[in-house]
Amino acid sequence: MSQFSQVTVLPPLQHGIEEVRKRWFWFFAVGLSLILLGIFAIGSSVLMTLATMELIGWLLIGTGLFQIVHAFSTRGWNGFFVDLLSGILSTVVGALIAASPAATAVTLTLLIAMFLIFGGVSRIVVAISFRFPNWIWLLVHGLINLWLGVAIWQEWPFSGLWVIGLFVGIDMIFNGLSLVMLALAAKKIPATEARK
Repeated sequence: MSQFSQVTVLPPLQHGIEEVRKRWFWFFAVGLSLILLGIFAIGSSVLMTLATMELIGWLLIGTGLFQIVHAFSTRGWNGFFVDLLSGILSTVVGALIAASPAATAVTLTLLIAMFLIFGGVSRIVVAISFRFPNWIWLLVHGLINLWLGVAIWQEWPFSGLWVIGLFVGIDMIFNGLSLVMLALAAKKIPATEARK
């Protein structure tokens, strides 16, 4: 009996497992592509940071314009002004981000650093104060967050030009790795096991 036959699969997931098993190569190819793009993003983190900010800016502009059009097309309801103001705000913020992606990245990086520092300190305090089972992992998480936040803050404003691109690259690599691992595991599942 294989190790996969020992795992009970819920009926709605059975079809999904068979689909992944049949198309394991596509999952593998997408995962590998994400890993390579992630490595590129880390290698050119300044470019990736600016591109990410530019993309966010244009997405906000598009969303804002869509909300403005929606507001005028449904003028008769009570939420007209909320829709209109929300659309105008999204458009203006998007235009500011798209016009100055570097300044936006620097500002956002400072917010990320503060978030990591305060989140790290709070996790450390909770872990030490309550000492629940496996509290050490929360403590480690807090220490890593605190270390990252302080490291980013000490290099600020220069860190603002590369941190976001680095984070995007790391996320792409881990996303790609998870897809590659899923593909390789699905490839090993015998067809009869996937149908059960």
